[in-house]
Amino acid sequence: MAEQVAPKKIGIFKAGNIGTSPNLELLLDELADRKDIKVRVVTTGSKMGAEDVQEALPKFFEFNPDIAVIISPNTALPGPATAREAVSSRKIPGIVITDSPGKRVKADIEKQGLGYLIITGDPLIGARKEFLDPIEMALFNSNINKVLAITGVYRIVYQEIDKVVYSLEAGEPPILPKMIIDITTIRDQPFFVNPYARAKAIAAYGMAEKVAEINTQACFIEKESEKYIPLVAAAHEIAQAAARLAEEAREIEKYNDSLLRKPHAKDGRLKTKNRLMLQPTFDEETYAQMNI
Repeated sequence: MAEQVAPKKIGIFKAGNIGTSPNLELLLDELADRKDIKVRVVTTGSKMGAEDVQEALPKFFEFNPDIAVIISPNTALPGPATAREAVSSRKIPGIVITDSPGKRVKADIEKQGLGYLIITGDPLIGARKEFLDPIEMALFNSNINKVLAITGVYRIVYQEIDKVVYSLEAGEPPILPKMIIDITTIRDQPFFVNPYARAKAIAAYGMAEKVAEINTQACFIEKESEKYIPLVAAAHEIAQAAARLAEEAREIEKYNDSLLRKPHAKDGRLKTKNRLMLQPTFDEETYAQMNI
């Protein structure tokens, strides 16, 4: 009888929140039936100061993860930097998922032996007290979720984490990602068959990048409310328009009956299909590219 291999433990440490944060653990086991992994999440909530992180880290390491994923805004800040150092010092294979400001410490992340996924289209929210309330926050995140899901960012994220799982299962050194996911990344992914759908997805992602630019100016540069309130409101309008455009891209693929789906099998491998009424089959091309 074949020896049963223990599932790999994936620990996810959330310091603060970006658009990718709420769904991250669900992307890894969307049908809740994977046998090859166990996932646990420890979060500091919306706050992400060094003290908040230090309080939460012991609980995170109690899980004894085989793979550590740190997700936060601006990983250069003291809180996320503390989490990075803690994972690095324990020599745990780790991936940092963050937004565009993370580009400033890309070299530091590499020196720590960690991988990274820097998502330029996961924008800063319009965090001004005259504008942002709980409902506005929820709506903004739902719009950004649609853009990141439909344009292919989430697929890149879970496939890169899967690669680390697969390499550990094979007894190989972990393949840690080193990616800046920008508009050219979205352009070059094979997720859309129809060229107009691809164009709309690229446009939606570019709009999300612009949201980050405008909200950075509104939150950190402008000091007068007469100037920053219209900017954060405008950025959130762009996010809503980007979500609509992304939905249009997906609808085109649905009308063509060419919408790509890649569910996880129980053993963790990806299956694939691009016709609604077909059964998904194992994605041999993906595994060939991964050399597994």
